[in-house]
Amino acid sequence: MEIIPMLVTELQNEAQTTRKMLALVPDNKYGWKPHEKSMPMGNLALHLAELSTWVSLTLHTSELDFATNPYTLPDIKTNAALLEFHEKNVAASKADLEKTNEEELLKTWTLRNGEIIYQVRKKVEVIRMAYCQIVHHRAQLGVYLRLLDIPIPGSYGPSADEQSF
Repeated sequence: MEIIPMLVTELQNEAQTTRKMLALVPDNKYGWKPHEKSMPMGNLALHLAELSTWVSLTLHTSELDFATNPYTLPDIKTNAALLEFHEKNVAASKADLEKTNEEELLKTWTLRNGEIIYQVRKKVEVIRMAYCQIVHHRAQLGVYLRLLDIPIPGSYGPSADEQSF
């Protein structure tokens, strides 16, 4: 299998699992956080819903410089808008992946903050890193939901909430 169809399939699979988790974020808990050092649930959910945009960002640019592009989240406060935001982002990234070529995926991409360079990787590696970030932040969201006694859906099989012991 070529790399682009693999990346598209992985994006779709992770989006489906992410959608199940995002659907559980209560509208009245966007400001809730489990610890003073934790980000609020709404910020975490929004970040998770926008992480697929890193596919398009990576394909259309050669770098991201936080010094000139500070990180901001959209002002979304409802679950319906959160899910719509997620779906729009996944669809755009899928379309961009399907239009690219493997030569583009082998170009380098830089993540920086002004003169501080965090990493320089091939675009395909950055896309895979974004997928890993989706999994990572989805797991964080699972902890938040668990602490609120909201049953967790399975990711790669049934969750403890879906199993009967």
